[in-house]
Amino acid sequence: MSSAAPIRLGLNIDHVATVRNARGGALPDPVRAALLAASCGVDGITAHLREDRRHIRDADIARIRAEVALPLNFEMAATDEMVEIALRTKPHACCLVPERREERTTEGGLDAAGLAADLKPKIAALNAAGIRVSLFIAADPVQIAAARALNAAVIELHTGSWCEAVAAGHVAEAEAEFARLAAGAREAAALGLEVHAGHGLDYETAETIAALPEIAELNIGHFMIGEAIFEGLPGVVQLMREAMERGRSQGGLAA
Repeated sequence: MSSAAPIRLGLNIDHVATVRNARGGALPDPVRAALLAASCGVDGITAHLREDRRHIRDADIARIRAEVALPLNFEMAATDEMVEIALRTKPHACCLVPERREERTTEGGLDAAGLAADLKPKIAALNAAGIRVSLFIAADPVQIAAARALNAAVIELHTGSWCEAVAAGHVAEAEAEFARLAAGAREAAALGLEVHAGHGLDYETAETIAALPEIAELNIGHFMIGEAIFEGLPGVVQLMREAMERGRSQGGLAA
């Protein structure tokens, strides 16, 4: 039996909204996806309200808070507008991410060290409102130390480069990237930060990273929503939880 703590699964519903917005109208409803996920074993809902509103909309965030009895992880750029929305909405947590209009998805981690002066008052305001603050960063000692200095409660390690290397079959690169993630998770936990991970994860990579005992939560969206087209969302949630639990069990046995 594993001695490691359980690991949580957060479902990112952004791309249900992407499909809705491609046609216009109200369907498919991302809030319905969140409600279904809540009924079949997901621990939290992640939604990114981008500045250009390309997928999740303000009304979606309001409905999630009103209708879904799960913690909301509100992904957002560190802007005055988004901080005001977060303070009004009062999600369980806010994950601050870098954001550029031209990108297809979030590319790279937030430069918490370089943006510290701008981030500090925003994080302080969110903390004062009782909202847990997470910073989406690379597994870089400088960024991890900056997150701690800024009084963030959580970091979410950007797993995209590792997942891309795994998918491409670049073994040496994948091993080096995973070693960085493992070292970053250990360092962050030693500083008292809760450690999450996300970006590009599938069943294989989720199982692998779940073996790291410092990882408390995985946030996964694109892969799970894509697989749900073929398998249905409840089945995908079950398969992902099984993969994560296999990894966590292996990590506990290795501890």
